[in-house]
Amino acid sequence: MASYTNDEVWEMFTHHQNEEFFTAKGLPFSYTIKGGEMFISRRSKSITRSTFDAAYRKIQENPELITGPKKLGVFGAPYLWALFRKFELI
Repeated sequence: MASYTNDEVWEMFTHHQNEEFFTAKGLPFSYTIKGGEMFISRRSKSITRSTFDAAYRKIQENPELITGPKKLGVFGAPYLWALFRKFELI
C-alpha cells in the first residue's frame, strides 16, 4: 500500500468528483467537494474534511485493524471506506 498525505488523498478525491462508486453493500453513489466538505449523493449531510482526516489517520495507524466501514468509526464511513478501497488505500 502506498503512503500518501491527507492532502494528497483529498486532492485525489477531488479529481474523481461526480464519478459513480459503490458501497460495500453495492449501493451506488457519487460526490462533490466544496471547500472542506464532501457532499454524498445519497446523504443530506456532508462529510467534513476533519472527518475524512480522522478516518484516514485510523487507516494509517492500524491498517490491519480496519477491516470494514464500521471500523472507521466516523460519520459517512460506508462512503469513505468505498473510496479508500477504490483507490487502494486500504
